[in-house]
Amino acid sequence: MLGDIQLLHKEIREGNFLSLARGITVVENELNGYESLLLGLHESRHARVIGITGPPGAGKSTLVNALLHHWLKENKKIAVIAVDPSSPFNYGALLGDRIRMSEFYTNPNIFIRSLATRGALGGLSAKIIEVTDLVKEAPFDLVLVETVGVGQSEVEIAGLADCTVVTLVPEAGDEVQAMKAGIMEIANIFVVNKADHADAEGLYHNLRILAHEKADGDNEIPVVKTVATEHNGVAQLAAEITKFFDGQKAMPEKRLQLLTEKSWQLIQAQRMKGINRNRIKEQLAAALKNEDFNLYAFTKQFLDQNVRIG
Repeated sequence: MLGDIQLLHKEIREGNFLSLARGITVVENELNGYESLLLGLHESRHARVIGITGPPGAGKSTLVNALLHHWLKENKKIAVIAVDPSSPFNYGALLGDRIRMSEFYTNPNIFIRSLATRGALGGLSAKIIEVTDLVKEAPFDLVLVETVGVGQSEVEIAGLADCTVVTLVPEAGDEVQAMKAGIMEIANIFVVNKADHADAEGLYHNLRILAHEKADGDNEIPVVKTVATEHNGVAQLAAEITKFFDGQKAMPEKRLQLLTEKSWQLIQAQRMKGINRNRIKEQLAAALKNEDFNLYAFTKQFLDQNVRIG
């Protein structure tokens, strides 16, 4: 089995999309050899991870499509990880984003994969860190992670992406102040999408004020207006992303922060390995028969019995 994993790893590094898809399946479902596959990853890979996040209806998928068109003209090799909503019953990806990106399926420079959130509260799949690191092992220039728009809890993306693009639309203008403590705090770049709609200037103005308030010296968060359906403003957004990466000369502190967050989430996932929803459901069904049932007492007892202690 180790030999098979080593071959799979070699083929992924060489850019074999079928092997990468197979490797993601191994990691996502923790099949035999997945730990060996992860332990063989190299931290020296150069692909940058860009998080595209924002509330529902912000046009994130359309924006990703437009960015793909732009970067293809520059002969970039790009991976897209689209984190899809899950069915609450079988936790499968609904695959909506893959359908919308179908025009790129046969392009040899683009790899697209959907992951189900599987109940993750932050808009990210519980396996997204591992899958993203595996994708970075392949020879991509950029990795785009498009997240489910779930609001403030989506700050998890900050622990994954090298650059986080927060996408908003004019209809969200009244929500800007309410969002400041959450998703608005993680932006490296703001995008006002659907900038041809009414109130777009108002949202743009409010974001510029917010960016000025949050400015660190001369480093003010860029605010870019786009109409992704027409590819307007996309070149400027791509330029701002490049500029952000070029300005990351003092990377160690940022990198340490990101790696600490990744490590914390991986440790948390390992400690929760013995827990699954079906077991909780079965034990809850039995516990509910007791007249003195208490959810918090049940949860404490369940954790005492099931959480792996390293």
